Amino acid sequence: MPELPDIEAYRTALEDRVLGQPLVRARIISFSVLKTFDPPIEDLHGQEVTATRRLGKRVCVGFAPDRWIVIHLMITGRLRWYDEAGKAVPKKVGHGAFDFPSGTLLLTEQGTKKRAGIWVHGSWDAAVDEHDRGGVEPLELDLAAFREALTRENRTVKRALTDPRILSGIGNAFSDEILLAAYLSPVKTTSRLDQDEFERLYRATQDVLTTWTDRLVAEAHDTFPEKVTAFREEFGAHGRYGQPCPQCGDPIQRIRYADNETNYCATCQTGGKLLADRALSRILKDDWPRSLDELDA
Repeated sequence: MPELPDIEAYRTALEDRVLGQPLVRARIISFSVLKTFDPPIEDLHGQEVTATRRLGKRVCVGFAPDRWIVIHLMITGRLRWYDEAGKAVPKKVGHGAFDFPSGTLLLTEQGTKKRAGIWVHGSWDAAVDEHDRGGVEPLELDLAAFREALTRENRTVKRALTDPRILSGIGNAFSDEILLAAYLSPVKTTSRLDQDEFERLYRATQDVLTTWTDRLVAEAHDTFPEKVTAFREEFGAHGRYGQPCPQCGDPIQRIRYADNETNYCATCQTGGKLLADRALSRILKDDWPRSLDELDA
């Protein structure tokens, strides 16, 4: 699922291309993607784009006088831009298109489970009421506010980072990168973090998100984001199972649960201990290795 740096890149790319332009037409092909009916999306035809914003993991586009489109891409939804008015919506994966004088914005979604959504709201306040999960913006916090947010509930650090009620915009991929940079176990609870660990976690959150946001936003000024993915070659942990950790060289490990996977370095983050994989550890039981040495053996 696109996270804070990806959404900021989308937002920047859209702002560069459509700010101040009227929406010529919205073409919704998959009507299940449109989650609202009042105000009708047709009310936006001819209205000028006045702003772009990010709301958690959602891309928001504002129109005069105070109308907003909110797009949630979910896991496999993606935005595509073409410098061609009236670009055809691709079959099977296409949800719809937004036509501007400068080109066409397409919303596509791979896979059989169609979860992406488009909402039209009559004001920014209405959009916030509908979609804001309550999490604070991680890049707008000082250390004290960061610690206060993460300790309101006793959660694992991984869950606290990715809970939209606690922090806004962080998901599975960037939480893995943050925890590797902070040298922290994903399953350690927030109540057990000492001051040094909180400082490391705070610095890692700021550094990872700022570095990736700056990088992707800079690229978006030149080229509309095309390779939005949770699996990047430059990542140190996420999606790198079995590959060497960039900090110590030992193989990256994983915990699998449902459709998600947490990647971590046992040497850097858990003192060499392998965390129980819910699927395999239940099968292997006492044969489940507890350390990298046992795994090698």
